[in-house]
Amino acid sequence: MGFTLKKLLSSFLMPLSIGLLLFITGLVYLYINQYKKAKIYLSISFLWIFIISYAPFSNAILSPLESKYPTIEKTTTAKYILLLGGDFKGRAHEAIRLYYQIKGAKIITSGYPGSKTVSEALRSANKLIELGIPKEDILMQNEPRDTEEEAINIKNIVGDEQFVLITAAYHMPRAMELFKKHGLNPIVAPTDFLAKESKLTSFPSGMDLRKTEIAFHEYIGSLWNELKWYKNEILD
Repeated sequence: MGFTLKKLLSSFLMPLSIGLLLFITGLVYLYINQYKKAKIYLSISFLWIFIISYAPFSNAILSPLESKYPTIEKTTTAKYILLLGGDFKGRAHEAIRLYYQIKGAKIITSGYPGSKTVSEALRSANKLIELGIPKEDILMQNEPRDTEEEAINIKNIVGDEQFVLITAAYHMPRAMELFKKHGLNPIVAPTDFLAKESKLTSFPSGMDLRKTEIAFHEYIGSLWNELKWYKNEILD
């Protein structure tokens, strides 16, 4: 129930959804001949969509997330490499690079099937095998639906041992919050950096809208976790 509610609320709080709701409200006022209110809402929706698609804005809110944790600069002795579910193409290179650096390492893939018949963990494992990783060096977590469930499941494998955590740089702060909350000791390996320097003369674009959506998703996810932990502390 909590998982479904979280997904539902986050979809309505995404920046594009907010812009469309403002636009629809403006249209409603337009059709009922309340032109002043219609102009206000339509103007706000236009400005809102312009801002969230504007490179300086999207990079400004994404950059604090991506700059919080540095990339791995030295070889680690951790034996497990957790490849979090998500953008395989953007994250797999780091997993493979570290696998060949760490003697005897195991890569753990994660992710539930969702709307597909095969879990994301299995799909990622198959791609890694195609890229030359031996099947016996891949472990799969087929059940986790989100990062917190991934943290709970990995605890059963690594216990208190350190392990390498690979995920997108923008997702790393929220992932670390969850993993530390569950008593885990990850070594961060952020990848798939998206924030870039941008000029004030930049034009709005779909790519920058996507970056704004990603940043909102992470901030809302962190807020959701804080509220949930606060509620649990009160009940305890």
